[in-house]
Amino acid sequence: MEKIDVNQLTNEQVAFQLILHSGNARSKIVQAIREYRTGQVGEAERLIQEAEQDLSIAHDVHFQLIQKEASGEQTNITLLLMHAEDHVMSTLAMKEVVKEMLALLKERNV
Repeated sequence: MEKIDVNQLTNEQVAFQLILHSGNARSKIVQAIREYRTGQVGEAERLIQEAEQDLSIAHDVHFQLIQKEASGEQTNITLLLMHAEDHVMSTLAMKEVVKEMLALLKERNV
């Protein structure tokens, strides 16, 4: 897993790392549904696993921000950071719904 040190990045770069990795995950999640619809169950599962890896990177960046703030360092909340956080959270929710949906379809042989 790629390790990003937020201490080496500007606030804007941190936000774009969150957007980049959650955006990659979102694309893979959507592609997983498309693959499943064409009968490519293994490919769909592989894409979900890759999406989880991308989200893990975004989550680590997010957690580092929380750690910095918890240690007393002020976080500069910008619209860009709010957008990045929203992007991560919506992708996490989307991933969980799609995983459950694919599991349900697989159980029912659909």
